[in-house]
Amino acid sequence: MTALRRSLRRPNRAAAFGARILGPPDQPARVLRIRVQLLLTVLLIGTHLIGAGLVVVITSFVVPTPAANRATVLTLAIGVPAYVGLAVVLGAVGLSGLALRATAWIVEDRRPSEEERRRTLMIPAGLTLGQGILWLGGLVVFTVLALIAQPERALSTAITLSISGLVVCAIGYLFAEFALRPVAARALEGEAVRRRIRGAGIGGRMVLFWLLGTAAPVVGLWLAGLLALVQDDYTLTRLAIVVMVVSAVVLVFGLFVTVLNARAVVAPVTSVRRALQEVEQGNLDTTVQVYDGTELGLLQAGFNRMVGGLREREHLRDIFGRHVGREVAAAATAGEVELGGESRVASVLFVDIAGSTGFTHERSPTEVVAMLNRFFGVVVDEIAVHGGLVNKFIGDAVLAIFGAPVERDDHARAALAAARAIAARLAVEVPEIEAGIGVATGEVVAGNVGHRERFEYTVIGDAVNSAARLTDLAKDVDGRVLVAWSAVEAAGAEEAAHWRRGDAVTLRGRSEPTVVGTVRA
Repeated sequence: MTALRRSLRRPNRAAAFGARILGPPDQPARVLRIRVQLLLTVLLIGTHLIGAGLVVVITSFVVPTPAANRATVLTLAIGVPAYVGLAVVLGAVGLSGLALRATAWIVEDRRPSEEERRRTLMIPAGLTLGQGILWLGGLVVFTVLALIAQPERALSTAITLSISGLVVCAIGYLFAEFALRPVAARALEGEAVRRRIRGAGIGGRMVLFWLLGTAAPVVGLWLAGLLALVQDDYTLTRLAIVVMVVSAVVLVFGLFVTVLNARAVVAPVTSVRRALQEVEQGNLDTTVQVYDGTELGLLQAGFNRMVGGLREREHLRDIFGRHVGREVAAAATAGEVELGGESRVASVLFVDIAGSTGFTHERSPTEVVAMLNRFFGVVVDEIAVHGGLVNKFIGDAVLAIFGAPVERDDHARAALAAARAIAARLAVEVPEIEAGIGVATGEVVAGNVGHRERFEYTVIGDAVNSAARLTDLAKDVDGRVLVAWSAVEAAGAEEAAHWRRGDAVTLRGRSEPTVVGTVRA
């Protein structure tokens, strides 16, 4: 089971087109052309052999044919090898060569033009038309020969070649479409497939399979019954043999056609199913090869567009989270943040560099930017570790919130712990600057402010103002951290043990004194 799960997690590159024999999607162009040439040649020769076998079976058992006279034997002995050899050469080698010449853009390693794409996707239909012309030529040639040598054989010859030619063309079309899947995939690469491109759709294929597996054999039975009614010498034994032979043909070709149907329809669906498993496991870089021009190709292309949309949405979510914070992004997409703001009890942490104006004058812009990046790196890391939200970068200052937009009971403890960690790391990692850190806890209004066309998530309230004022005072105290003692009291005994109660100070803009605290040495 473990191996099976691993195989499902890994995209099956070798079977990207529904069969390993077609090779991987990134096979070299020359390898692809050789592979397709060989496949087309073998498969097209196979269809002609199937047709020849049908001629023998139909002539021998289904359609009653008078015994051949000497003239007929002579014409068949000369005509059959000559015409069959010509048909094999033209059908298997010539037609496949013409098909590959229509795909010269592959070897030239360039994108096809619109005309080249259309010609490439019409290759299966063109090959089928070529085979149909060859069998039509055989129908005409051998029917005329029969009329000359033995006229009573002309009707049976025409019926036999017609049925066999129909079967050969239908099977040849399916074989050609199968062999040319990698070529069709390259032709469709980058194309916005939004409509059926070529060939028969799924409904047309089903009708085609019905013609092959059901209609043609039933026509044979119908002819046998008709002949049994109109011919006096048509015995019951003869009719029984015809029924058994046609039934065997139905069973064999029914299975064959069912397999072709399954491969033609199930392979694209399977590729989408595997890709869905990849997406389900979080891999949004997966795509499927679009190699089918029917509704199944629309399914493949639609999946790729869906995954592209998911990638774009995830990218926007990531950018949005980087700008406003992961918590704000998650809350906004979940609809948890009320427009206009909501009242929350939260803790606010403010960090500001002391003497930044002098620092920027004494150093080059490159040095200043490098220092700020290290400074912000420490601050953002610790705020994230302690579950806070970096709400704003204000020049060389940072405003962070604990307890909004995601509500948490230990916001005061987290804010104070973050303040201690930031101060300790800045002293070691950014020793060339000093920064004041202030923390205050209280009721704030958190929400989206601005205009409906452009707004931002922010917090407003006395705690924000207090944290900013405490930050200014912290620049002149040991440790460079100054917090409201109400935050320490709300943090709990374990965190409070790290803090020492100080004096009461009156912060700028306030009339009531605020008891402050500093970090214990």
